[in-house]
Amino acid sequence: MPNKRIQIFDTTLRDGEQVPGCQLNTDEKIEVARALEALGVDVMEVGFPISSPGDFKSVEKIAGIIQNSTVCALSRAVEKDIEVAAEAIRNAARPRIHTGIGTSDSHVFNKLKTTREDVIERGVAAVKFAKRFVEDVEFYAEDAGRTENEFLARILEKVIAAGATVVNIPDTTGYCLPWDYGAKIRYLKENVKGIDDVTISTHCHNDLGLASANSIAGVVHGATQIECTINGIGERAGNASLEEVVMIMRTQKGLDFDTGINTKCLKSVSELVSSKMRMPVQPNKAIVGANAFAHSSGIHQDGVIKSRETYEIIDPLDVGVGESSIVLTARSGRAALKFRAERLGFSVGKEELEDRYQEFLGVADRKKVVEDQDLIQIFSHRARKTA
Repeated sequence: MPNKRIQIFDTTLRDGEQVPGCQLNTDEKIEVARALEALGVDVMEVGFPISSPGDFKSVEKIAGIIQNSTVCALSRAVEKDIEVAAEAIRNAARPRIHTGIGTSDSHVFNKLKTTREDVIERGVAAVKFAKRFVEDVEFYAEDAGRTENEFLARILEKVIAAGATVVNIPDTTGYCLPWDYGAKIRYLKENVKGIDDVTISTHCHNDLGLASANSIAGVVHGATQIECTINGIGERAGNASLEEVVMIMRTQKGLDFDTGINTKCLKSVSELVSSKMRMPVQPNKAIVGANAFAHSSGIHQDGVIKSRETYEIIDPLDVGVGESSIVLTARSGRAALKFRAERLGFSVGKEELEDRYQEFLGVADRKKVVEDQDLIQIFSHRARKTA
């Protein structure tokens, strides 16, 4: 049987752009949106139109360009927000309005300073109003991660009855543990009337480093859409990383989930977003970091040279990385030195390799990382290049 299809909702251009200093102009947003469409995202949330004239313009232009992905605009549960969002995406081939309200006690009583009943009424009214403009309406229960399950089930049942097509269960503060978040999704699946007729979406933040794990726990227990960003960028510590959740599902065959993402584009889209948003990717970032497929330990290098699968569970070609990197350091062994030397065209015998290895270690201790030019210096005066 084919794997269960999980929708990928990318919010790089909305939640990702909330990172200080990462704001893009309209042309840059269009370039990223085109790349996301080529990547194969099912939905792209491209802005919060009421927030500024510039954001409205960007959403409007992207909506008129993108054909293969749903274009989504964010709003609060406020009629003016929804009207402006609807206007911004009026020319979209597949428009969606994403509206909602806080549901945790912290949001209801401290931020909104109201009652649970009022929150339900406002959420239902927002969904009904949004349905006047588009068929596809997503409702977010902000801070659902810290919302009591019984109340969360009540409000979701009401907004589904009002016409919501997607219900978003955000772990807004990144507080949940994977088993708790998964149990919350399972509870909703079992206790909300009509939930089998809508899409359940995860939207997990990374404050405790659990955003990707929570997202996967969500789909294991019944969610069918993951909200995420390229490189995991986003508010505070960021969002679930698109490349991580996609490759977890692609690699872990026992999950029986997959997406429509063209994974060979992951590295290039990561680099584009990093460049445009001036947000460097840490070298040890999973999937797209500079060191994700780099090996410097002699034991690891020997294993990878003999069989890539020894230390790599993902073929770098599958995510758009040219090849694994054998990085020569003082911890590298003879196998790695021979491998790199032969890649440069040197024919290296066993006895000579031992001599050159000692010279190599001296260079490695001085320079930390030994580059091709260093190897040429080490081998050229003792070895003859092969044809």
